[in-house]
Amino acid sequence: MLELNIKEIMEVLPHRYPFLLVDRIEEVEDGRRVLGYKNVTINEPFFQGHFPGHPIMPGVLIIEAMAQVGGAYVSVKDKIGDDRVTYFVGIDKARFRKPVVPGDVLRIELELLSSRRGIYQFVGKAYVAETLVAEAELKATFADK
Repeated sequence: MLELNIKEIMEVLPHRYPFLLVDRIEEVEDGRRVLGYKNVTINEPFFQGHFPGHPIMPGVLIIEAMAQVGGAYVSVKDKIGDDRVTYFVGIDKARFRKPVVPGDVLRIELELLSSRRGIYQFVGKAYVAETLVAEAELKATFADK
């Protein structure tokens, strides 16, 4: 069973503050499903402008958090070396259901649908408690740095 803490995530992802958007990862089904967590705090720099007096996490960053969970998970699971970097190749069926605000814990559930010719396809859902807040289908690949 794969589990990654923030230090281990930083060993496989090139992202750093303020763009590292995942705090913990745990595998829930061998090779198929993974959970990631993002603790959303008022200290996030995007809250200064999105929106003053009414802070909401931008949907595009929720999608990015999903991608980071998938990228870190596949990097470890498939032993992708640090000489490679993850690239998005597609985002489909993105939907945003409820706002994510400071104090929320974003739980990201990803299911690996396929891995063909170096392209990984996931379906992702993001929750706050038991409420679905966002969902999307993601495709990514790895390329040389």
